Amino acid sequence: MSPSSSGSGTSRSLTSNKVNSTETASAPALAMKLTQIAPSQSIQTSVSKEDMQARAQLRKKLREARRGLTNQQHTDAAKRISSRLRTLPFLDNSTTIAGYLVNDGEVNLTYFIESIWQSSHDKKFALPVLHPVCKGHLLFLSYTQHSQLVKNKYNIEEPVLSCENVVPVRQCDVILMPLVGFDVNGNRLGMGGGYYDRTLSFTQRAPDSHSFSVSKTPKLVGIAHDIQEVDALPVAPWDVPLDAIVTPSRTLQFTKP
Repeated sequence: MSPSSSGSGTSRSLTSNKVNSTETASAPALAMKLTQIAPSQSIQTSVSKEDMQARAQLRKKLREARRGLTNQQHTDAAKRISSRLRTLPFLDNSTTIAGYLVNDGEVNLTYFIESIWQSSHDKKFALPVLHPVCKGHLLFLSYTQHSQLVKNKYNIEEPVLSCENVVPVRQCDVILMPLVGFDVNGNRLGMGGGYYDRTLSFTQRAPDSHSFSVSKTPKLVGIAHDIQEVDALPVAPWDVPLDAIVTPSRTLQFTKP
């Protein structure tokens, strides 16, 4: 099935099922299990009022620009980015890939997701959900053709919460991230909620004797329309840099310090 090419991007894969939010798991036992895998990181908030206003103004401008793209432009972007993603060496060698479902004029990943389902039986795909225990964090759940979906408080569809389907973020090889703006230095401007930055803050810290020992961190890939590029983003202390950015016209890869 082809993805929706509308700016709002509300269509999803034809075999995913929708359910009401009242059907999601909410038992105390579930909360306790999720607490055990909850992240403990917090993010810094020391940014001037002027910088925050500049980020908010830029965010508004870029969101309006991507929502103004035509249906055909959205479709073309989705197809081209799907093709570019399949050529990334580190993605081809990955077994667990996380992505997102389109919202607010973002690039639609449905072409890519369905290509993974159809041709890559050794790969697992996951989607973010709002963490039910740790406010402001994300949890990742496996996503298949048969996954049931529910809309969260932002009206974004996500898999129904289930501990059995949780994919620990540190087990993700690649995370495809939506963004509002980017620059050629690998900086990302998100929607302003800080969900990805909090959840992925561990990727910025070198392991030491007092931290969680990890053998790998996921590759972070920003997905964007070309019109979302800016000369230089105002960077905040909590912003998590990207390993790569993929647009319809090019692929940028970065070396983190």
